[in-house]
Amino acid sequence: MADALEVYRATALQGVVHGFLGRQGGVSLGVVAGLNVGLGAGDDDRAVQRNRALAVKAVSPGSRLATVYQVHSADCVLASAPWSDAERPRADALVTATPGVLLGVVTADCAPVLLADRAAGVVGAAHAGWKGAVGGVTDATIAAMEALGADRARIVAAIGPCIAQVSYEVDQGFFDRFCADAPDNARFFAAGRTGHWQFDLERYVAGRLEMAGVTAVEQLGLDTYTDKARFFSYRRSTHCGEATYGRQISLIGL
Repeated sequence: MADALEVYRATALQGVVHGFLGRQGGVSLGVVAGLNVGLGAGDDDRAVQRNRALAVKAVSPGSRLATVYQVHSADCVLASAPWSDAERPRADALVTATPGVLLGVVTADCAPVLLADRAAGVVGAAHAGWKGAVGGVTDATIAAMEALGADRARIVAAIGPCIAQVSYEVDQGFFDRFCADAPDNARFFAAGRTGHWQFDLERYVAGRLEMAGVTAVEQLGLDTYTDKARFFSYRRSTHCGEATYGRQISLIGL
């Protein structure tokens, strides 16, 4: 099934082992059919583990996958070696300078962010939903990379498949909370139907990276919500009344 996998790569990360994957390929069935890698999706665990192995093989054969238990936080951890599924730390970003360790974050509308300092040999991966993004998960990732010898002036980043502004409707309360401490955040919203706004998560995450000093930020512009054939989407599954939803994975390593 590995030949059926679609791997999206970023020009900004050229020469770095990485890949953003969608739902194509894989062995899961039913509502999460395809390359579901979510341990919390109610899927058969054997299928999830097989899908994860297929994803690793497609991006970096022989590497060891390191993931975290994602909780929509701004926390970042060092991954010198993979953890078992039961021992995964609760965090939403991870960094490494260890060859052979492949960092992975799973998403289903949230923004996956992959980062690298080629000269220092340091990479990072972050899961940036709106809570983690506004909380500073990308800032924490950059700081953790610098602790390993990276320089934010050399770091390049790419934002993979996530929900697009046209698909991301929020209410007035969301808008007000988001702009309360930073009025300039209003630029990431477009007026929607009465009492609602359309939020540009991808551009907000890019803006946070740029404010932190990352000068090369690539946005892939892939909308998870509208493309059911290629991507899982939490919001789409919710709107369709589905019992669960799949997750895709984004990977980076040395």
